[in-house]
Amino acid sequence: MPLIEVTLTTGRSPEQLRTLLGELHSAVERSIGAPSHSIRVILREVSPDHWLSGGVTLAEKTAGIESAGSG
Repeated sequence: MPLIEVTLTTGRSPEQLRTLLGELHSAVERSIGAPSHSIRVILREVSPDHWLSGGVTLAEKTAGIESAGSG
């Protein structure tokens, strides 16, 4: 049973998320020949305030606060 896990930040429409889920499912089905009923896709949305990279949250990066968390 293939399991695909995707984590991304919030902010996409339900339609975009549904399209992503469907495309991932189809890609697994095509690429490895997995039966459709056996494919699982889990999508997690994370607030940019809860995603840290290089000591700076994604929300801070978006706001232009590149040095937060240093010093």
